[in-house]
Amino acid sequence: MFNAIRAVLLITAPLSQAAMLPVAMAQSAAPPPIAGVWMAENGRMKIELKETPRGPTGRLLWGQRAVEADGKTFKRDVKNPDPALRNRSLEGITILQNLTWNGKERRWDDGRLYDGTSGRTVSARLTPVKGKLEMRVYMGSPMFGRTIEFRRVAS
Repeated sequence: MFNAIRAVLLITAPLSQAAMLPVAMAQSAAPPPIAGVWMAENGRMKIELKETPRGPTGRLLWGQRAVEADGKTFKRDVKNPDPALRNRSLEGITILQNLTWNGKERRWDDGRLYDGTSGRTVSARLTPVKGKLEMRVYMGSPMFGRTIEFRRVAS
């Protein structure tokens, strides 16, 4: 009986390891490049993503709520929790950072998104989907957030 069990194990062990190979490869898969300029599908925000050694970061290029009524002049960061930053312009500020690649889920997790119009920082994750980028922003659980779809645009 021991020899029968041993024979089954010798035959099935390599097969089970081969079956796990795609899973292991998916978990270690490199993230797709996301550096570049991205516009929200609703046209309300434009950001530039850059690859850094600490993960992607994003800076605000334009935001409907971040500019004055003329659509060009950027507002000041008056609601920033840090009083020393309240006089700076919202133009070009880093709004997205701390993202880490999750190869298993094929997305960037654990990000922080700063909303200069409210002074709040919320959690964020980015998921590449069919040439677009879905940004899920939330407080607490992703279930209680909202998703903003971005498409790549020319700089």
